Amino acid sequence: MTNPAAEAARRRTFAIISHPDAGKTTLTETLLLAGGAIHLAGAVAARGAARRTRSDWMKIERERGISVSSSVMMFEHDGMVFNLLDTPGHEDFSEDTYRTLTAADSAIMVLDAAKGIEPQTLKLFEVCRLRDIPITTFINKMDREAQDPFALLDEIHSKLAMDTAPMYWPAASGQRFAGMLDLNTDEFVPFRRLEHGEEGLGIDERQKRGANSFMAEVRDDVRAELEEGVELAREGLPKFDLESYREGHLTPVYFGSALRRFGVLELLKGLGAHAPAPQAQKAMVKSAETDVEPGRTDVSGFVFKIQANMDPKHRDRVGFFRICSGRFQRGMTLKSAAGKGFNVHNPLMFMAQEREIADEAFPGDVIGIPSHGGLRVGDSLSQSGDVVFRGIPNFAPEILKRVRVRDPLKQKHLRKALDALGEEGVTQVFKPVQGGDLVVGAVGQLQFEVLDERMKAEYGLEVIFETSPYQAARWVSADARADLEAFVNKSGSQMAEDVDGAPVFLGKSDWEIGYVQERNPKVRFSSSKERAA
Repeated sequence: MTNPAAEAARRRTFAIISHPDAGKTTLTETLLLAGGAIHLAGAVAARGAARRTRSDWMKIERERGISVSSSVMMFEHDGMVFNLLDTPGHEDFSEDTYRTLTAADSAIMVLDAAKGIEPQTLKLFEVCRLRDIPITTFINKMDREAQDPFALLDEIHSKLAMDTAPMYWPAASGQRFAGMLDLNTDEFVPFRRLEHGEEGLGIDERQKRGANSFMAEVRDDVRAELEEGVELAREGLPKFDLESYREGHLTPVYFGSALRRFGVLELLKGLGAHAPAPQAQKAMVKSAETDVEPGRTDVSGFVFKIQANMDPKHRDRVGFFRICSGRFQRGMTLKSAAGKGFNVHNPLMFMAQEREIADEAFPGDVIGIPSHGGLRVGDSLSQSGDVVFRGIPNFAPEILKRVRVRDPLKQKHLRKALDALGEEGVTQVFKPVQGGDLVVGAVGQLQFEVLDERMKAEYGLEVIFETSPYQAARWVSADARADLEAFVNKSGSQMAEDVDGAPVFLGKSDWEIGYVQERNPKVRFSSSKERAA
């Protein structure tokens, strides 16, 4: 029988985060190419209908060339199993990114070599910090004109408060870009521009002849620049320290070009060598807090994402389930803490929108559990039903709008569709206690545009978003049930319920929420809500 602990040890489950247009989707595709998961690259550089990658499967993503949902992809390379969690790059979807990071053991942060740290990079980095996960940095687009490497590393250090340990040092950039030097082995990795339509990762020639012989072909000015940079880097920058990286204090830095498929194998090798394998997860087991080790025989895990209508023909709902312990086998029955059983007949392994049935899976893997309801983000499932992992929080939305359907006869369809999409956790739906139009909450405007597109494409509904009188939402609770009920009754016109039926106070402004909170000291007003089951 396969050992779950041994299988977990050879797994690396990681997320990729970046500012839009930094090259995250291209890097995703190139990693899949490196791992043999796909055999054709270049779709990202194509135009029109061809502009789609394996990870961007939603219609709006293909049309706009952006990622707005998280995808999961598994591939093997050099005896290791990689679970790649691709996250939205747009700040309006940072909550979806946060949920995905709950399932990741480490992250790759992609930076544009010409732009460095951008505002969205900062926001996503803070999301990473909330999860305390190790970060590897990939500075992309070195084949274009780039900032000075020292300036880039200094910016990472100053803005993100992390030490930077370059693993390689680049030889110039743009048209002068000649490759990079491995700071550990002194091996020079030459860069050559792949011809149009040429496949591979550009390493065959290096393997045939001594890599350092390429140094003789490097221009004198580039070689001198490289030698000076390497000397300064070795003297002035921190050396890679595994413990510091694992604790989130230091980021190893790699340079390359995802589009030219350069530096990606080195990044993948570093990830395999240094990124953590699946670790023990804190959980409540039979009401006692304990660490659930990957080698534990009881299969357990949690749902970090629900995706509706991945297959529009079947109106399906798929729960993305991160396995934390045990050897999962097809046909197993997993139970929630509430005792509800899910017989997993057709567990899915993902290759973005392509799926195949998984016969088995191990800690660190993500499988899809098809469901027509019943599964929610944050649900804990195990064979015993005794394991409850830490919940995944919802965060208070920053924009609130009223929503109605153009055809009044389809009001019930609207509620059903909003409930389904609300359960995905990307947008939040609030039902006013005293009637009225439903209120939808989101982090940014793009979420409403995506919601509008999906309503048309997946449910055939034309919806109208209108200005809401409310600007802020807070979940309310109290130690004494009577105190909460008294507040709800008194504030009925501004009370609503979320998809779980939890009470929410809708404020006309942040100031009003602060004022109401002062007047009701026995009631807690929360900007986040954790749901565990």
